[in-house]
Amino acid sequence: MNTDNLFKPFYLKSLHTRNRFVMSPMTRACAPNGVPADDVALYYRKRAEGEVGLIISEGTVIDRPSSANDPNVPHFFGQAALAGWQKVLDGVHDAGGQMAPQLWHGGIQENHASGWLPGTSFEGPSGIGNGRRMSDADIADTIGAFGRAALDSKRMGFNCVEVQGAHGYLIDQFFWPDTNWREDLWGGKNLAERTRFAVEIIKEIRRQVGEQFTLMIRLSQWRFSDYNSQLAKTPKEAEAWLTPLADAGIDIFHCSTRYFWKPEFAGSDLNFAGWAKKITGKATITVGSVGLQKDITSLYRGENSAAASLDELVRRMDNNEFDLVAVGRSLLADPHWVQKIRENRMEELLGFNQEALYSLV
Repeated sequence: MNTDNLFKPFYLKSLHTRNRFVMSPMTRACAPNGVPADDVALYYRKRAEGEVGLIISEGTVIDRPSSANDPNVPHFFGQAALAGWQKVLDGVHDAGGQMAPQLWHGGIQENHASGWLPGTSFEGPSGIGNGRRMSDADIADTIGAFGRAALDSKRMGFNCVEVQGAHGYLIDQFFWPDTNWREDLWGGKNLAERTRFAVEIIKEIRRQVGEQFTLMIRLSQWRFSDYNSQLAKTPKEAEAWLTPLADAGIDIFHCSTRYFWKPEFAGSDLNFAGWAKKITGKATITVGSVGLQKDITSLYRGENSAAASLDELVRRMDNNEFDLVAVGRSLLADPHWVQKIRENRMEELLGFNQEALYSLV
């Protein structure tokens, strides 16, 4: 297996990676009161030392009162939290890596198992479950909070920024008809109309950071509430969804799937990242059980996953189906996973075990 194409540098605006591997954003909830400390900095530095090209942080919440549903999820606002992230970033850079914060608003979520609640009600496009409907003022302030956080990331020296628009969180809640019942300009009967909230966030971020700072968005067809859901059921629907986001200023689409090797639509071998690249002409990141035999749902069943062949990943990369490859659980268990691939030490790959969830290895 020739993995040379996985180890070519990647250049796009402010992003210059040494290879095509990306650390996928994975919530660790190890930042008490929203402030990442030395253990978090060491955790990310180890992945950079292990030769990951681009590290995307776990979701970091923007400055809205109920953007988090866990007191230990890190913030990306406030002096203490940003100072903590500066230390994280400096360590990653010292080790030769590049880094992006993932900016996040959870939207309407279930109450935390501990009983902790934010100081105000959860908010979303519509008043469903235990959340309230956002007013126009709420929406405007949220858009502004994304923009301020992105500007902070540029000021601090991050190489790019990612917006979390996937998996049933706030931005994704605006995309879906069963969570966005609005009849104003933030709603709509079709997917293209329901992209407006995301588009305005992207435009505001682009206004704040300028044209040469790389901007990514993470999208998914599935939600944690429904692993088999499909937001865009045809390439035409995908085009109506993705094109406005590209036109607003997205440089890279991070296309979350459960299995990177599965075709997204009938009649083509292309996965979600492949279709996003074909439709928009933008760079894409593929992700989904890379290097593992079992998908992410096995994690919630308490199952481990053995390492798997990378032959199909290499084939698709060689075909230029996507530009970058995000790796999640494998890098939780083994910070040297990328280095082992480069050195052809495939027999040393660890796979994933549940113990990696409960500590910052």
